[in-house]
Amino acid sequence: MRVQYFISKILKKLRGACVKNSVIDRNSKINSGSLIVDSDFGRFSYCGYDCTVINSDIGSFCSIGSKVSIGSDSHPLSFVSTSPVFLSHRDSLKRKFARHDYLPKYRTIIGHDVWIGESAHIKAGVSIGIGAVVGMNAVVTKDVAPYSVVAGNPARIIKIRFEKDIVDELLNSKWWELSDERLLQLGEYMNNPDLFLSKI
Repeated sequence: MRVQYFISKILKKLRGACVKNSVIDRNSKINSGSLIVDSDFGRFSYCGYDCTVINSDIGSFCSIGSKVSIGSDSHPLSFVSTSPVFLSHRDSLKRKFARHDYLPKYRTIIGHDVWIGESAHIKAGVSIGIGAVVGMNAVVTKDVAPYSVVAGNPARIIKIRFEKDIVDELLNSKWWELSDERLLQLGEYMNNPDLFLSKI
């Protein structure tokens, strides 16, 4: 039983990830089966297995669960057809009847220290604020405020993680920009926002 588990885990990782026209920080990780196109990942961020991230900026310290879709390709609603067989970019359909350019209009922004749960969908052009949490299976169609927790379809605010004064202080601290050395010094206070803010 254990051998079978390890074999299946190895096979899952062997698929690799597809990263195109993107910048991934050397301390970040893209797990296998994921497709990352025209996107940037800040430091110490990761995405799980089988994610799709298109035309997006991912901040630092972000945790993205498996099967998450962020800023996925849209289709041209103003064209006669929405089919990719009339578009210039490469896709799963080999036959082309025309090669019209169609670039995504909107860039999706995921702020620093955002946690996105498994199988969530983030609409292209949406901005997720710093410190926000997106629940699993959520469908986010509108901007999410910093340190908000959202869930559902469509996603709605469930709560704000901290009182407004703490949120303001955390945003002003810009701790995600601190050096690794400084974060090592402050790491022991990460479980206590008040103490952390008094030390920064």
